[in-house]
Amino acid sequence: MASFVLRRPFAITSALKQLPKATSPAARAFHSSPAKQQLFSQRSSTPITTTISKSRSTFQKAFRRYDSSLQGIPNPAAGGSLGQRLLVGGAMIGGGVVAANLLFNRETRDDGGMPPYERSYLNETFLHTGVGIGIIGVAASALHRSGWSYRLMAANPWVVLGGGLVFSLGTMFGTYNTHPDNYVQKYALWTGFNVAQAAVLSPLLFLQPALLARAGLYTVAMMGSIAYVGATAKQEKYLYLGGPLLAGLALVAVSGFAPLVLPATAARTLMWSERIWLYGGLAVFGGITLYDTQKILHHARMAQKGLARKDVVNESIGLELDFLNIFIRMVQILGMQQRRK
Repeated sequence: MASFVLRRPFAITSALKQLPKATSPAARAFHSSPAKQQLFSQRSSTPITTTISKSRSTFQKAFRRYDSSLQGIPNPAAGGSLGQRLLVGGAMIGGGVVAANLLFNRETRDDGGMPPYERSYLNETFLHTGVGIGIIGVAASALHRSGWSYRLMAANPWVVLGGGLVFSLGTMFGTYNTHPDNYVQKYALWTGFNVAQAAVLSPLLFLQPALLARAGLYTVAMMGSIAYVGATAKQEKYLYLGGPLLAGLALVAVSGFAPLVLPATAARTLMWSERIWLYGGLAVFGGITLYDTQKILHHARMAQKGLARKDVVNESIGLELDFLNIFIRMVQILGMQQRRK
């Protein structure tokens, strides 16, 4: 339970906390409307529209906390045409992949390459990870179009956090504890886990689609390059990182809770906590992706010897959480860069 709570993206909750109380007349009018009534009826259009506009602006302001401290810093990718920016971005990604491979992968596998069973196990895990991320995207889009995001933004943030954690933890541990041979129950719980992530992350669709697409592309590139390093490195080379990464994860989690408990007057402390959450979290979850990749290969070798059961669904959940936490930080970084142009 603790590992899942530490991996949760807290930017959504910190944005929700800035909203007006859910007991305001506008929120009461929104939540008490009959189910058969139109979502935006003419009679209650003014208070509901006010609530929606406040929700949208408050959520978008959650990604603008660094603007005052970053003004005047040049952005080399800000100028030029779209083609030039894409070229610069591609060069940065390619250079990062090569640099990561040279820095962390000097000692490659000495067993003649990845055995077929390990390769198949890793490919199936990545396939389930991709399908899970796709379910989250489709479900988040459907929930957003149905008006779920507006209701979520008007709700009490502590209720959202508690309800989201309960539903996510329940479906996650249910998936973990279901035998792989019980396909129907396992995949039903796994789908429920992905829908729970979509329900919490659906307000991200208030942001520009182009920004979300770029963040997704950069996240895939980052995780792909790190996973390649982990897959081609010597066996169990990076498994020792579990302890240090857990300590870093705890620090990032504490910094993520800071906006929920610290007063607004502690501006300097909040600034540093946000930087730790953003940039420190990006580094920590990159390391966790490397660790998870080698752990998956280790589990594949154990399953091949009959010491553990093959369960690629359980393996994919960790990679999905890594993806979501890197993605939410990429969204915030790209949003900051866009406002500095």
